[in-house]
Amino acid sequence: MAARAGEGTHAPPPYDTAATWAEELLDQLRPAVRHPRRVIAWLARTVHATAGLEDADGRLLAGDRLPADTAVRADVATGRISAAALEDGGRHVHLVGIRHPGPGRAAGAVLTVARPEPFDRRAAEIVHRTAGVLGLLLREGELARSARRLRRASADLRLAILQLLMVEDVVSARRVAAGLWPGLLEQDTARVYVVEGTPAGRDALAEECADVTEGRALVVRCPAMDGHVIVVSPASAPGERLRTLVADRPDTYLGGSLHQRLARTATAYGQAVSALAVARFSPGRSAVYAERTHPERLLDPAALRTWSARTLRPLDTLPHHTRAELLATTRLGLDFTAVSAAKVLGVSRNTVRARMDRLQTLLDTDLTDLTTRTAVRLALLTEAAHGPYAPGTTPHTGPRFTDLLDSAALRDWARDLLGRLDGDGRDLRATLSAWIAAGANAERAAKQRGVHAQTVREHVRAAEPVLERQLLAGGSDLYEVVLAHLADGTLAAPEAAANGDQADAPVHG
Repeated sequence: MAARAGEGTHAPPPYDTAATWAEELLDQLRPAVRHPRRVIAWLARTVHATAGLEDADGRLLAGDRLPADTAVRADVATGRISAAALEDGGRHVHLVGIRHPGPGRAAGAVLTVARPEPFDRRAAEIVHRTAGVLGLLLREGELARSARRLRRASADLRLAILQLLMVEDVVSARRVAAGLWPGLLEQDTARVYVVEGTPAGRDALAEECADVTEGRALVVRCPAMDGHVIVVSPASAPGERLRTLVADRPDTYLGGSLHQRLARTATAYGQAVSALAVARFSPGRSAVYAERTHPERLLDPAALRTWSARTLRPLDTLPHHTRAELLATTRLGLDFTAVSAAKVLGVSRNTVRARMDRLQTLLDTDLTDLTTRTAVRLALLTEAAHGPYAPGTTPHTGPRFTDLLDSAALRDWARDLLGRLDGDGRDLRATLSAWIAAGANAERAAKQRGVHAQTVREHVRAAEPVLERQLLAGGSDLYEVVLAHLADGTLAAPEAAANGDQADAPVHG
């Protein structure tokens, strides 16, 4: 009985003309399907053989591993001969060297094809043409790997520049940047932007940020937050372009800092993170750090700087680089977790803690106390804004921390800020004060208040929109509220907020 069309056993498709197999071979180069494994499989079917592709070291790249004369294979791999045909144990074997794109004659890979029948002219031509296609694919793969290595190296270099800026080493940052991005950090000031997207889409977001800033900004994948891209922009134009980018991308947000000196990049980064929190609730999904009334600006600037210098005087005996490293690390460590600070700085979490412990020891203070951290942070920010005194010129006498707090303007600001909570029947103000006194620990505050810890957290969370400050996340907003409690007398000033509080404070070596 005759079989119907389309039924029965199918013989291998005929390859009677060069055009037929050549078209199919070229078809293997289509972007959606091209891969050495597919080409090797096609070759094996086409010439009714077994095929394998190995690199010059004998590692199998595709197909089957085929035994072949070791000496002949070595000759092909080293480039002494370009191809070989031999009979081995009843099999006919063809070996073709696929040349490495680098200098020299050595092959980058060896194509081995074996079958029971001798290779006729057509089969031999198919093998050699296929070797050429495999060479193109291997070259493409090597170029792609080189491009990835270059992108990784470039990303690592940009991160290194950011980390140098974070520790105030502007000179080194400029030297590193000059090789690949001449003029990028020539200006003395810059804004920092943080663009937030999804972790899965961050690579694409970083590339878009680099495209829209046109090489006029430092674009870095944030090492601490998987969905964040950090942009340091000395020029003004990139900011507007980033806002346009965010507006066109759903679920993307932008926070920007004020213009800051490059040495204050860490401060600018903190401002950008604060602005990002506001951007999440803004219609345009972008925000710039608000220039609101900062309590330190209500203090006598000369007295504040003198107190700050005396507070940090125990660090003056350290080498400049070590001192700057301790200060920059502690500023970040006070505003962020040790893990996040470590990732931003490119050091280990233990290194961050060790540096903060060393500063704590030198200042003879206790950074586990929230009010003490507030005072130390105020000293650090003051020096970052105004710079240190020249060596040997730090005043030996000056105001104490309690003297700084004794400011009518500061008290008025504090009472106005905390007074916003008085209208709430849940007594948010008392809960907030207890929470701060407990070092921002909800469990300890709950015991003191006689309520559940979750109630404390809910009250603190309810106070955030009233005060227009983030509290549970920590950072600059929390320290401002702590300072308000110190200024209005709700909390007592720390006894040893810093050595600057003590007229005869010893200088630690």
